[in-house]
Amino acid sequence: MLPDLLAVGVPWAVASIVLPLAVALAAIALGPHARHLVLPGALLGAVIALAAAAQVLAHGAWHHAVGGWLPPLGIRLRLDGLAASFLVATAVVACGVAGFSRRLFEPSARRETRAGFAFWPLFFVMWAGLNAVFLGADLFNLYVALELLTLTAVAMVALDGKAETLAAAIRYLLFALLGSLAYLLGVALLYARYGALDLGLLRAAAVPDAITLAAGAIMTAGLMAKTAIFPLHGWLPPAHAGAPTPASAMLSALVVKASFYLIARLWFDVLPAAATVETSQLFGALGAGAIVFGSLLALRQEQLKLVIAYSTVAQLGYLFLMFPLTGSAAAPQPWAAAAWTGGMFHALAHAPAKAAMFLAAGLMIKACGDGRLAPLAGIGRDLPIACFAFGLAAVSLMGLPPSGGFTAKYLLLTAALASGQWWWALAILAGGLLAAAYLFRVLNRFLIAPAEAAPRVAVARRDQAIALALAGVSILLGLASLVPYQLLQIGRPAAAVGGLS
Repeated sequence: MLPDLLAVGVPWAVASIVLPLAVALAAIALGPHARHLVLPGALLGAVIALAAAAQVLAHGAWHHAVGGWLPPLGIRLRLDGLAASFLVATAVVACGVAGFSRRLFEPSARRETRAGFAFWPLFFVMWAGLNAVFLGADLFNLYVALELLTLTAVAMVALDGKAETLAAAIRYLLFALLGSLAYLLGVALLYARYGALDLGLLRAAAVPDAITLAAGAIMTAGLMAKTAIFPLHGWLPPAHAGAPTPASAMLSALVVKASFYLIARLWFDVLPAAATVETSQLFGALGAGAIVFGSLLALRQEQLKLVIAYSTVAQLGYLFLMFPLTGSAAAPQPWAAAAWTGGMFHALAHAPAKAAMFLAAGLMIKACGDGRLAPLAGIGRDLPIACFAFGLAAVSLMGLPPSGGFTAKYLLLTAALASGQWWWALAILAGGLLAAAYLFRVLNRFLIAPAEAAPRVAVARRDQAIALALAGVSILLGLASLVPYQLLQIGRPAAAVGGLS
């Protein structure tokens, strides 16, 4: 039976989009009873993601024509190793967040806030939007999926209705809408030039002329605004730090990766011939700027969630280093595969680590009744599991062995040294040291004795254990890196092997 379920043609890709949408609609209809759907829906979503990954491992990359209609009339979904990896990462984080959030939105809490009604539909629509981005192979439908993410993410930021979070949500919305308009303009230019929107058709037809380059540049700029890469990061810290804890975990772990994923698909799958040395080095410079600038700002913060939010700005910078490390040259580059794999592995390893860190931080803030670092003194005695989870996640973000973050940064570092681009190696090493500085600053607060005993609100060990489990996944990615590494190689673009151009 199992081989039949994993056969090519079994629509696990379609199910990964349809299921969360169906659960979202059911959550709206059920109202206060929606919480009974949460764990079954999340677990079934995880099973579907794992089945899709097993299908790719068994049979390789393949396309699914929705409704049986092939492009350019129909829409295709692309299920390869990269898409399957992100489906699984999304499912892991979403299951953790669902388990953590279930008690936050029980009927008793619903009388106190509108979040109880809105969170679960938004959560599952966001999950569906993420999966649609990772599986999409049509530029316009990818735009629709991005807009689903924008609407749900902005609504999640504004869930508590406070003035400061509403202001952060509006700023986020403005950045996201400008990014969407830029992306859509680029899509229109490509359609006018080639009469196609399917990624495969565009890859076969695209030539590096002025219109194509302009479209690629405009789309990339819009997607960078959504990714919050330096210097377009101004909306991210207040939005992610001000959102409810489960929303912060989803936004920093997953949502900002979706737009980066499309940047990578655009340049490696569709327009590799249009990449130049100058373009690749510009991407790298933005990434290095994000690493240094985001880390320095994280060092200055006195609010715990702002430290983690600025850490996200810094960690996103590593993703853009894979562009100059895959380079743009006439000859094949043997280090390109390591750079591409390192960048994608970092995106995967960062997701559970950052989700764990935000969930642990939310529990600490709940226990202290204060989001500042100072009241956290000695909290390691009261919340040992949450503090341990934060520490494990910090190991991955710093790039220390045996974590998934170490594996990713090791691949990027070796690619930088092999290619002779030592300046990117310096940025990677500096980022690790700066991450250690701002994270040890927080960890130190957990261990020092408080100046005076402060009352703590009791926090359930089950909630702490969920944060610990997600942090453990980030470590497991390093200990058992062979399977995700092999999965990423299935269906990888040619430019990820021989280099851009």
